Amino acid sequence: MLNTLWLGFFLTAAVAALAQWLVGGNADIFSAMVQALFQMAKLSVEVMVLLFGTLTLWLGFLRIAEKAGLVDALARWLAPLFARLMPGVPRGHPSLGLITLNFAANALGLDNAATPMGLKAMKSLQELNPQPDTATNAQILFLVLNASSLTLLPVTIFMYRMQQGAPDPTLVFLPILLATSASTLVGLLSVAVVQRLPLWSPVVLAYLLPVALVLGGFMALLTTLSAAALASLSSLLGNLTLFALVVLFVVLGAWRKVPVYEAFIEGAREGFDVAKGLLPYLVAMLCAVGVFRASGALGYVLDGIRWCVTTLGADARFVDALPTALVKPFSGSAARAMLIETMQTQGVDSFAALAAATVQGSTETTFYVLAVYFGAVGIQRARHAVGCALLAELAGVVAAIVVCYRFFG
Repeated sequence: MLNTLWLGFFLTAAVAALAQWLVGGNADIFSAMVQALFQMAKLSVEVMVLLFGTLTLWLGFLRIAEKAGLVDALARWLAPLFARLMPGVPRGHPSLGLITLNFAANALGLDNAATPMGLKAMKSLQELNPQPDTATNAQILFLVLNASSLTLLPVTIFMYRMQQGAPDPTLVFLPILLATSASTLVGLLSVAVVQRLPLWSPVVLAYLLPVALVLGGFMALLTTLSAAALASLSSLLGNLTLFALVVLFVVLGAWRKVPVYEAFIEGAREGFDVAKGLLPYLVAMLCAVGVFRASGALGYVLDGIRWCVTTLGADARFVDALPTALVKPFSGSAARAMLIETMQTQGVDSFAALAAATVQGSTETTFYVLAVYFGAVGIQRARHAVGCALLAELAGVVAAIVVCYRFFG
């Protein structure tokens, strides 16, 4: 799938460039494409330098939280909920702790760090699978919730915005929170309908209803604020939440007599190992996207969509953010490349860049997650996993665009 996508970028760029040369008489197009290759290669290294620090930092703090027992405590606290949503998984099964750790990494926006944890969880769930080639209900629910990617603190997106010179990297905190909540809610409801999960069970409602009420009340409050107040609140909550988590992890670890420095180094070393394997993928995708845009092919696609939108009488500013949304189901690295490229060409705080960042934080890479997670355990029959995951992804993209118009429109 990634091979096809990557090859498609270059072949489409070649066709578009030939059209510009032979039809439009633009002989400089090939020079622009070669220049884009080298510019994107340089940008990949610059992004990776900061990515090394970000992953190393947050996996270090996450390891302190793990050794302090926070992850195990969350697993025990969530056990009654998992018993209703994943009835095929016994209480106390190791997969529940791994699922919690995976969700924690996703919530912190550490999507690259969440993948190895998610693979461990999927393999643990596979041990309970009576039909190894067919996904169980528990595996499908886990995958869909992973694909919807509830992101409470998108630190990697903050990092990308900071790397591109954003005065306030956390400006998109609230928009991402609202969009990712919509994505996760639709994903959960779609799976619940198909699997007939007891969402109306008193136990499930006891967990989900307070969260829904808090989010609903929060959204109602946001509707009363001006755009300037919304941006200010998003910035305050983003920075406050970020630092509060750091303090919580460190203080809790010290209180539990965890050697916090050694634990941080252990986790940071893992973060360094995760980050160093990402550079080839980032170079590959950023260069492909750079050539695709430099050839004019991306412009043709967006112009067609923009024409359709304006013909219908709608505002077309969101169209420049669609490249991230269009490739997100297939590849996280391609979506990151599109996001970074949009920030560079449109401006880091432009409406298109803010919307693209919100889309990036609202969902996961459905087909990539499906291929990696199910492929790792040999599952060939995904059943209703793809449909539910794509529905959640669509909800996240639509919510991201709507929320950005409310915040930044």
